[in-house]
Amino acid sequence: MLWLSSLLAVSLPFPVFAHSHHYAEHDKRFSQSYLEELEQKWGTDWGFTGISTFAHLPYTRCLSHPETIFDIGIIGAPFDTSVSYRPGARFGPRAIRAGSSRQTAFRGFNHRAGLNPYTSWARIVDCGDIPVTPFDNALALRQMSEAFIELGEHSPTAESLASASSYQHKPKLLTLGGDHSIALPALRALKKIYNQPIAVVHFDAHLDTWHPAKYPSSWIDPTDSSTQSFFNHGSMFWIAATEGLIANTSSIHAGLRTRLSDDGIEDYEDDTKQGWVRIATDDIDEIGVKGVISTIMDRVGTEMPVYLSIDIDVIDPGLAPGTGTPEPGGWTTRELIRILRGIEGLNVIGADIVEVSPAYDGGTEATALAAAQIGFEILTSIVRRGLIEQAKIRKVDDGTILKDEL
Repeated sequence: MLWLSSLLAVSLPFPVFAHSHHYAEHDKRFSQSYLEELEQKWGTDWGFTGISTFAHLPYTRCLSHPETIFDIGIIGAPFDTSVSYRPGARFGPRAIRAGSSRQTAFRGFNHRAGLNPYTSWARIVDCGDIPVTPFDNALALRQMSEAFIELGEHSPTAESLASASSYQHKPKLLTLGGDHSIALPALRALKKIYNQPIAVVHFDAHLDTWHPAKYPSSWIDPTDSSTQSFFNHGSMFWIAATEGLIANTSSIHAGLRTRLSDDGIEDYEDDTKQGWVRIATDDIDEIGVKGVISTIMDRVGTEMPVYLSIDIDVIDPGLAPGTGTPEPGGWTTRELIRILRGIEGLNVIGADIVEVSPAYDGGTEATALAAAQIGFEILTSIVRRGLIEQAKIRKVDDGTILKDEL
């Protein structure tokens, strides 16, 4: 015992001294040139290094840091407990981020648009995930609704706020799903932020405007709109329409090929009553990619605020098998990307990529890679829209603002 006491007496001062020395070492100031040198040496990630954020973007838990400034925020919504078939989309955000790992700021130039979205005017931040409960869908819907409103209230950069272009005055969100029901809380937030219904451009094999009672059950009252099961990934746009969230003269589906309910076309009739126009998958054989693009642009225009919602099952499951409700006969990844590039003139204020279920992707990552590329195209189009708006607006000597008719 005396031996132990002596040992402690001898050894205690050393760690105290070392601890003090540790702080002394870190009190020194580093020159800016030295910090820049370190950044040049160690500040670059390869596709296989670094923490997995989307395209190696800076990460901040934006929901708990309201001071975080961004022009475009990427947020994960790992929710999949409102699906009607295969679950697993809660792992979609993680898979899409991994699929984006070869996207970097030093190799992000998009040749078709003539810009690098990661080095242009927009500060793009990976805001992490909404910690959505998997146990209670009513609570999950509340959590996501509040999260989207909270994120929408963040400030863009000072440069964007000072821009003569109003497009840059509000931050934009790209949401990584999650199942498709996440579009409902997103639209609720956008309606509140923009104080008007939002046009929806919806890429999907399915309508997602079904009355919730179309899913047969003798256990529920089909007239009770508070029924929790009404919130599902096939009915969220029906709910959004009843809440007045969707601009029903400007919204459109693209890529449809689903089977309908019962013995007729009542699903289409209900969809039309909600104000939608439909482009079937097969239409591309008749009108081509350019025809699909012009149909969307003629319907929506370039000024109406747009929510771009992309269910990955719009792509054929032979090319994107990692999804919850696969439908054979879809568009190719290339066709979808060409269409997205063709509609870049839309006034996109928010977007989602949903229904990526990586467990069904096998070892290929094909679906996650497709989703990540779609994300890149969406970010490019948002950034390009900002640049075009800046180019249209110029200040003249007397201080007025003119818009060039380009």
